[in-house]
Amino acid sequence: MAENAPPRWDRRMQQRLSRGEAAALGEMYDRFAALVHSQANRMLDDEDAADAVTREVFGYVWENPDMYDPKQGSMRAWLAFLTHREYVRRLRAAADEGDPDGPDALDERVRRATAAARADYIVASMPAPLRAALELAYVQRRDYRQTAADLGVTADEARRRLRLGLQLLSTARTRPVEGAPPPGYGRAL
Repeated sequence: MAENAPPRWDRRMQQRLSRGEAAALGEMYDRFAALVHSQANRMLDDEDAADAVTREVFGYVWENPDMYDPKQGSMRAWLAFLTHREYVRRLRAAADEGDPDGPDALDERVRRATAAARADYIVASMPAPLRAALELAYVQRRDYRQTAADLGVTADEARRRLRLGLQLLSTARTRPVEGAPPPGYGRAL
């Protein structure tokens, strides 16, 4: 299999969706709805709006399965991109309706949402040992020694995992994630 080839599941899913298999959409929804919804909720901080974005994204996928380009990245990355794109569309629509914060505030919200989407993608795609170390240290508030004990590794290994995980996360603000869809991937929702 080529290095940049998408997972077999992604290619098969696209083919099934292109044939109009409703079961394929259900399977995709079961696999990725939590990702889409949590990303939307994180950006919008509104459960109802996140529900609407989730419906929009999966509706778009159902109507446009051929817009997924396996050469551009995984199905997961495409859905994360579509979620971000829908968020930006909603922000711009709010600005057009007279958002009192103005265009500078809109640009800042888009930058923050972009960084948050990249961070979500980085965390979701990093190796499980790094993700587990970060979760213990930063979500469950354990120090590196406690993290090491919980993971059954040495303190040096726990520090290495935490350092590497944080280095990966620091790229969320500075550059696009490798494997994530490039700017302009697909069409607007």
